[in-house]
Amino acid sequence: MDRAQRDPRDVVAGLLGDERLLAACTQRDMGALFRLLNHRGISTRRIASAVDITQGRLYDYMNGKSRVEKLVIFEQIADAFHIPGRLLGLARRPWEPTPSHEPAPDAGLPPDDDDLTAMDAFRNADRQTGGGRLYGAVVRHLSHSIAPRLVDADSNPQVFAAAAALTEMAGWMAHDSGRDDLAGRHFTRALPLARTSGDTPLAANIAASNSHLALQTGDAAAAVHWARTGLDLTCQGPRIPALTARLSAMSARALAAASQPAQAARALDDAHRLLVASAEAAHPWLSPFDTAALASESALVLRDMQRYDEALIHAELAISLRETGRARSLALSRITLVNIHIHRQDLDAAVSVGHQLLTADPTLGSVRVIHQIDDLRELLAPHHGYPPVRDLLTRFDEARRARMLLLADIIPPPSKGTAP
Repeated sequence: MDRAQRDPRDVVAGLLGDERLLAACTQRDMGALFRLLNHRGISTRRIASAVDITQGRLYDYMNGKSRVEKLVIFEQIADAFHIPGRLLGLARRPWEPTPSHEPAPDAGLPPDDDDLTAMDAFRNADRQTGGGRLYGAVVRHLSHSIAPRLVDADSNPQVFAAAAALTEMAGWMAHDSGRDDLAGRHFTRALPLARTSGDTPLAANIAASNSHLALQTGDAAAAVHWARTGLDLTCQGPRIPALTARLSAMSARALAAASQPAQAARALDDAHRLLVASAEAAHPWLSPFDTAALASESALVLRDMQRYDEALIHAELAISLRETGRARSLALSRITLVNIHIHRQDLDAAVSVGHQLLTADPTLGSVRVIHQIDDLRELLAPHHGYPPVRDLLTRFDEARRARMLLLADIIPPPSKGTAP
């Protein structure tokens, strides 16, 4: 059969078990995917036409000169070649059949399998690529898949839980995009949805998100309030030690920011005790709060308490424990470590970690990371007379220009960054 006449969907259907295709999708390396399809007989003209890009752009992807970054193109690729959305970190595509194990809408059972699958797909993609490029997809999923079921008189409470969890996720993605006002609106909407669902742990988790956002916007009193609200909620529902540990850590951060070090230290001790005692109670809608996450929060608490040597230990532990697939978490942990080194007046260590930070994927769709790197630059600027610092500042400027160009489609109007 002529190369140009082969049906791309038939080719992909035969490759869904191929490790090369799976690896390309997992790594979101569309250049590798396009090369694989071309080698299997799909012409470059047909690939470009199917995905609605120019052949020149296609050649750039195939030659590794650039990478697909925009969510809309990933969606076009999935739909053009019938690649299941989960393989590319997308929600289930409209053309995908309903899984055979999922009950029909009129079966009277909670239709939550697909919602959980979408949640996991969004969460996994967000950890690697940042929330900026995924926000629109989450909002569309909420509007098209979740919202219509909320007005159904026969809706199961799980639908409200799904709406709450995905609305909270949209808030985090807005926050990651530098739009804290929008994030606050999402968190505000998420809490009553969680209460309506009767899912008290989910409501407590959303309170923790509100505490984080208040802290990032400089309102320590509100951060304390939300952490305490969440802790009160944990007493009303199933016991999930990791969730209580997260809220205790958020309380510690808020109290440290509010210049209440003794109370902050007690709250941080509670967080460590609870996480060690965690019985690994599962909850479908909550992101895990693990040892690496607690180490990151501990480093920030101790830094704000000016206990820099202890903060350093936790910051280094957070990096050593964090998986390489968690690009944003690693970047934020390295930012914290540079910050602590600066406060300890260890400029050589700060410079070393700063260079590691700048080698991270420049296409990470996180405006929050860019703002925090800007804050590091301000901390380092007074030391520009030291040549290694001066070289790092130059690299900061170059990296920022590159990131601003790559993320121009998601960066909001300039605003002052927040402290890590």
